[in-house]
Amino acid sequence: MNRLFVLIVWWSGLLIVSPLVAQTADEKLAQFFRQHLDESFQMRPLEATMLGDHRFDHLLDDISKEARASWLKHTYKQLDRLLKEIPVDALSSDGKIDFEILRDDLKRNIWLNENTKPFEEDPRTFGNYINDSVYSLLVQSTLPKEKNVANALSRIEQIPRIVNVAKQTIANPPKPILDTAILQNRGAINFYEKEIFDLIGSTPKLAELKKATQSAVVALKEYQTFLEKEVMPNAKGLWRLGREKFSKKLELVLNAGWDAERTLSEAEQEFVRVQRDMYVVARQLWSRYFPSKPLPPDDMVGRRSTIAEVTNAVSQEHGAPEALIVDARNTVSTIQAFIKEKDILRLPQTDRCQVIEMPEFRRGNSLAYLDSALPLDPNGLSYYAVSPPPSIWGSEKIRSFLEEYNRHMLQILTIHEAYPGHYVQLEYSNRSPSLIRRVLQSGVFIEGWAVYTEQMMLDQGYGNGELALRLNQLKFYLRAVANTILDHKMHCTDMTDDQALRFLVEDAYQSEGEARLKIVRAKQSSTQLSTYFVGRMAHYRLRQDIQRELGDDFHLGRFHEAVLDHGSVPVKFLPQLVRQRLAKPR
Repeated sequence: MNRLFVLIVWWSGLLIVSPLVAQTADEKLAQFFRQHLDESFQMRPLEATMLGDHRFDHLLDDISKEARASWLKHTYKQLDRLLKEIPVDALSSDGKIDFEILRDDLKRNIWLNENTKPFEEDPRTFGNYINDSVYSLLVQSTLPKEKNVANALSRIEQIPRIVNVAKQTIANPPKPILDTAILQNRGAINFYEKEIFDLIGSTPKLAELKKATQSAVVALKEYQTFLEKEVMPNAKGLWRLGREKFSKKLELVLNAGWDAERTLSEAEQEFVRVQRDMYVVARQLWSRYFPSKPLPPDDMVGRRSTIAEVTNAVSQEHGAPEALIVDARNTVSTIQAFIKEKDILRLPQTDRCQVIEMPEFRRGNSLAYLDSALPLDPNGLSYYAVSPPPSIWGSEKIRSFLEEYNRHMLQILTIHEAYPGHYVQLEYSNRSPSLIRRVLQSGVFIEGWAVYTEQMMLDQGYGNGELALRLNQLKFYLRAVANTILDHKMHCTDMTDDQALRFLVEDAYQSEGEARLKIVRAKQSSTQLSTYFVGRMAHYRLRQDIQRELGDDFHLGRFHEAVLDHGSVPVKFLPQLVRQRLAKPR
């Protein structure tokens, strides 16, 4: 075939093209995506930063209504160009997968732009520009420190502009979402008043930094008053997405071949099974915690009582609130040693994961998260962030929090967030030769892998069969299954907060404090709570299928590496990709 090849050369951040030789369809797709990123990053510098492209770190997006309309127009144009310019039939099998990933991402972004209003109805959206735009530069960029400080300084000077747009744009948000935005903006004020200076340390730009942060703090305090005094009295927006929108969004977000009805049905069946497993474990633990008390009757009420009482007894085995970060850090070495001993998979040769205290402006949605090294700046650090109970909480709320995240649950959390969960998986993902797969990651794959590893590690012997650890693993997994049911029923039915609370506390054995936080999260992040369960089922079922096929030739470590070897792809592609990889040497 006689096609012109366009050589792509990155030079000082500029895209240079020159005709040379015949170009394959895969090369044409790769070129298209690089140009797409280049155009997108110029419109949305924060997106570039969060992916690790640092050419625009000194800029912040134009987030005016007109600019956001141009983003949507550009996405439509890119989808049209992709479908017309890329010869799909000529792509390799990997190229066809990459094409689908990019096409589906463009379609999903169009739907979300046209059917949701994050700038108008979710004030947390502005927090990304106020907080994350600067914090990411200071902790994740591998550029020289003073360059990062200079870029951060430039962005801090633009915070008043972002605040002004927020004041003009926010209109009648749902109260649960506004509550979190207010909490996080309070954390942003503290960050720019104090924490940023602790983070940066000494710098020649200290005087400039103080001047810029003072202006930013003034703007943020005015914004805080605006949110609390002007927006809150009118915060009557509807958070419930509705059955039609929820179903469409779920299919687009999951991209796993499951619709909303199947997702709910599978979750409800799994919920019953996990409850049964919890009862088996709790019954074995009963005499340890209640040696003089007879086991409750083996009926529905008695089984529920057995699980609840044993779970509550196990939850008392926790540390002090001030030791939570240290306790999480201490679990890491034990888990790493087990992974190596059992050949669960090969860990990254250079460990770049640090356990830190969650910044205040990031708190309010979860106890922990993993900030991975950026796909386009993969040699940076990753952060396993753990949130201590806020100092403003009373003693009863802190006690409930620590019971929920007792010393057993903390180990499960570290498995999920770090080893061999998110940190390890995303390190593998950043090695993918496909730029499309490194950048356009599937949340279902990512969250599903982390949940899958929790049970897998214990099945392979982690914890030496400690039943209290197993009970917490099952409880943590039951939470993921319950999240899916909650996600559907909160947005597709008239489930009330009280009904949701009873479901989470009585049926899923969560503390009241944890349950209330989850209800808020369900209102704030429709469909995201379903990614954990759907992804876990995809990973777990593929493991069962492959293990049956290979029999005695199945090797767990090799299988895990075959799963992670392709980047964070939509799980519907995994059966094909994993079998192809297993046909090659480890």
